[in-house]
Amino acid sequence: MLHVADLTKRYGRLAALSEVSFSIRPGEVLGVIGPNGSGKTTLFECLGGVLPADGGALLSDGRPLTPAERKLAVFYLPDLIAPWPAQTVRWALDFVQAYWCQGRCQAPALAPDVVQRLDLGPLLDSRIGALSKGQRKRALLAFGLLTPQPVLLADEPFDGLDLRQTREVAQTLRHYAAQGRTLVLSIHQIGDAARVCDRFVLLSNGRIRGEGTLDELRAMAHGGSDTLEDLFLAFT
Repeated sequence: MLHVADLTKRYGRLAALSEVSFSIRPGEVLGVIGPNGSGKTTLFECLGGVLPADGGALLSDGRPLTPAERKLAVFYLPDLIAPWPAQTVRWALDFVQAYWCQGRCQAPALAPDVVQRLDLGPLLDSRIGALSKGQRKRALLAFGLLTPQPVLLADEPFDGLDLRQTREVAQTLRHYAAQGRTLVLSIHQIGDAARVCDRFVLLSNGRIRGEGTLDELRAMAHGGSDTLEDLFLAFT
């Protein structure tokens, strides 16, 4: 288990994150739920080592992870990026596998399971820069799922997807969690979160407002709220 302990990030007098604490359990899909501006991306950037935190730590078995240990444990997949825009999806998938393999294994030319589950077959020879927002999102998720780190942080994995694609991607993420991958998803669409996540962290104005399964959150709200949307409103 990993534990985020009192993570704090400030920009001058503005507190983007204020003593944020929650647990990440092996093999779960954990949804970090909050509206735009709640601090989700800042949280992921701090956890992924992209942005230095002003306080707090990411702990494993009660001990802070070093930067090198964090790199081996966590992979951060940002939103709204288009890596290698002139290259094809096929090239990028091969590159990602070869990079993380680094001579320690014989990487396959492609990962057929990831390609099939994310419906990337028709896009393999398309340039990444020419993909639509939804197509690029599915390709980015494939890149993230091919990394070896046990914990994948994915920022807004459903953004740009239509209803059918959202359901298919949710099923794909559930499949890989069942295989042992731990997924931490930043989601602002509460209905999407309710379909895919095992537990939830409710984030508002840079502070944790609640953490737990749907039933645990209902108990914390004394049974007065039913849906995840109602619970978020009740806690915030």
